[in-house]
Amino acid sequence: MFLAALAVASPRVVRAEALLVVEADTGKVLQAENATYPWYPASVTKLMTAYVTLKAVKEDRTTLDTLLTVSPVAASQSPSKMGFKPGTQVTVDNALKMMLVKSANDMAVVLAEGVGGSIDGFSALMNQNAQRLGMTQTSYVNPNGLPADGQITSARDLAILARAIIHDLPEYEYFVHIPSIRYGRRITQNFNKLIGRYPGADGFKTGFICASGYNLVASATRNGKRLIAVVLGASSGQARAVKAAQLLERGFGNDALSWLRPSLGTVDNLVPIDASPPNLRDEMCNGRRHKPASDEDEDTVAGGASNSSSEPALAFFTAGLQPPTLKPSELLAAAPAPSEPIPVYTGPTRTGAALIAAVAADADEQATRHRGRKSRLAAKKPDAAESRSDAKPEPKSGAGKPARHANAKPDAAAKPAADKPAKPKAAAKPAAKPAPKSTTGDAGAPDQKPRS
Repeated sequence: MFLAALAVASPRVVRAEALLVVEADTGKVLQAENATYPWYPASVTKLMTAYVTLKAVKEDRTTLDTLLTVSPVAASQSPSKMGFKPGTQVTVDNALKMMLVKSANDMAVVLAEGVGGSIDGFSALMNQNAQRLGMTQTSYVNPNGLPADGQITSARDLAILARAIIHDLPEYEYFVHIPSIRYGRRITQNFNKLIGRYPGADGFKTGFICASGYNLVASATRNGKRLIAVVLGASSGQARAVKAAQLLERGFGNDALSWLRPSLGTVDNLVPIDASPPNLRDEMCNGRRHKPASDEDEDTVAGGASNSSSEPALAFFTAGLQPPTLKPSELLAAAPAPSEPIPVYTGPTRTGAALIAAVAADADEQATRHRGRKSRLAAKKPDAAESRSDAKPEPKSGAGKPARHANAKPDAAAKPAADKPAKPKAAAKPAAKPAPKSTTGDAGAPDQKPRS
């Protein structure tokens, strides 16, 4: 069971990062920093959701073709999500692919309710499996990793889980390294940037909430040797990928000098630390609460590497070679290796012409929803747009009218007047109008529900 976090330990004792590299076959620890400090898992929680679901498939308690129904609870989950309406049906197979590639929070709940009957019932299954695997620092209360005080793990426990996926579910392991999926017209690349960029990358999952920072469980195989790297608390999606690649590189290159280093034992024998998980909320999200936190990281190349490295990196990757002159940051700046997105769709399992028709139907549904959304936005009253933090000023607003958005900066509110022709009398007229009412909705909004 999870060790209660009661010890008097300052979060400052822990740097905002936990790192671990282990051999997949033996569990031998090659590097460990803060690896047994409790941590908020965020969406790497979905690895256990996948493990429990696929164990149920393997034990014939469900099948990949089983149809599950999106409940109102699932549909209400915060993004990242597929956004299906309640009543929509999806197979276990498609729900897993959507959850692991897009990190869809609604699909995690669909799987939990379908396999465990409810979120609480499935969480109990998650905790039972964690205890059986020896994940002594882990506790689950939901299947998707959205913020919850009791949702805790550690780099040690995540490495144990990754090894269990490899060893217990080899026939289903392909789920954790799908390069991309296509739903209707929308293509989503795997948020794990090592997939398709780092030679040999073959797993697992990313995660992010404000309290945890950017997390990644990754793996790669080289010359028949597979390593697992865990990075918790990185500053961005790009940073976690670069750090994981650096850890893997170091791990693959350590064989010649291994006799010089003291043994760190195996991952199971790492001693858990009884402490409170560090809360990185202020560091990660302070001043950016209006921007949804998401695994869909938009960071550019770390260290300012240019896109000129993309072509040579891709050439080395497709040849199965490690670029000897490229740093991990440059390697990960490349476009992913070309691959055909795996189609995902709603409804029962289909093949051939029926599959093509299902994908086309979902594309039409997407287009219809998009048109309906645009119509609704166009019909909204001006004050209704105040809740959108990313709403842009209306370009056709009446001359001299004050800015309508609650999140508009003072200078943005003054801009219409500044853009008017220089007529002294006309310029003075808008100033006499009352200023738009300000709200504290954005500034005072809690960051307790970041996207995962």
